[in-house]
Amino acid sequence: MYDLIPGLPAGTEMVILFFVLIALRVPVAFSLGLSALYAMWQIGFGLELAGDLIATGITKFSLLAIPFFILAGALMGSLGIAERMIRFFRVLIGATPGGMGVVGTVVCLFWGAVSGSGPASVAAIGPMIIKGMEEDGYSRAYAAGLVCTGAALSIVIPPSIGLVIYGVIAETSISQLFLAAILPGLFMGLMMLLTLPFAKPSRSPALEALSPMPYADRPYGARLWLSFRDSFWGLMTPVVILGGIYSGVFTPTEAALVATVYALLVGGLAYRTLTLRGLYDSLSDAAASSATVMLVVAYASLFGWVVTVEDLIGSYSSALLGLSENQGVILLVIMLILLVAGMFMDAVTVMFISLPIFMPVVHELGWNPVWFGVLVMVNLAIGLITPPVGINLYVAANVTRLPIERVARGALPFLVVSLIGLAVIGLFPQLSLGVLGTPQ
Repeated sequence: MYDLIPGLPAGTEMVILFFVLIALRVPVAFSLGLSALYAMWQIGFGLELAGDLIATGITKFSLLAIPFFILAGALMGSLGIAERMIRFFRVLIGATPGGMGVVGTVVCLFWGAVSGSGPASVAAIGPMIIKGMEEDGYSRAYAAGLVCTGAALSIVIPPSIGLVIYGVIAETSISQLFLAAILPGLFMGLMMLLTLPFAKPSRSPALEALSPMPYADRPYGARLWLSFRDSFWGLMTPVVILGGIYSGVFTPTEAALVATVYALLVGGLAYRTLTLRGLYDSLSDAAASSATVMLVVAYASLFGWVVTVEDLIGSYSSALLGLSENQGVILLVIMLILLVAGMFMDAVTVMFISLPIFMPVVHELGWNPVWFGVLVMVNLAIGLITPPVGINLYVAANVTRLPIERVARGALPFLVVSLIGLAVIGLFPQLSLGVLGTPQ
């Protein structure tokens, strides 16, 4: 058979071919599939095996959470739930100088507990938050950077699609991952707030930055109560989802379906904003987003099979362990690999490629896989805002009509504080594991 690079094992050729295809701008899913099929052909396995491997890879119960969480987020964006939440937090924080920056951060974190998808969060709440921050005196680029960063934390703050996939690959409790990610997610949000004093809004805030408030003539207490009443059912979404998971009423996978049904009930009965057209658009958007993710999952199963057959896991993980006897050095190398990979690929792809190699190292060194999972999620969230291929940056550029370079500059302060936050979470495992009462 013809070798692309004579003398190299088929598995290593597959990895090199994958990155070549990525550099040629072949879509990630097809880069995974084509490189894996080439390796299978080189090994001598019949390509008819590919269908069985793909079917096995995607027929996992936990993966059902992905399309339903995406659908729930799409519904809550189209049904006006996001707008009501932003209005409530705007009233709650008030017309303080720079207040819309705080509102944007809080809403992004809160929406992360609803959407679970970074790019989807940018598209759903980005226009409203960016508009309000501009009226509050912030530059459009800085506002876009804040939304990009806050939305990226959607894959950290539960319920997170990224944590679901990590749990499936690493065979780790998804419920424990959700619980362990809460404090680190909030901590990363706090780090975002540290950039606000340096943004220097250029003019006093507009009281009704986002949309006309129907209660503008009321006292603060009355406005707060009325806006809370309007947004109550939306604010209850994380309570219903996370409360049901942690109380044992339903599993994280079942919670995705509960979130979808809850969104339909709120839109249809509480807010009466549910229309056939809106439902069709939400289903269409969710189907497209889900198909993109699941296509990556399907072809990644072929890629992972070759990695296993060629024993790349053993050889690469042994090489990683041989770098140093210092666990801190090994962890730093892993984090750097994930960070660089996150600059070029989406989080799902990075996990399917890297985790089979990293997890044996995690177990060998005695690291807690739940803590490591939170670290991975924070790292990959940073990748969503890191040039040259930070996906959130491209979505925000499309929303704001700004060049990608300006959006990237606006996100730079958040990139710096996010890296500091990642270091803190890595140095202090109790931030993740304290809630579980589990040692490192």
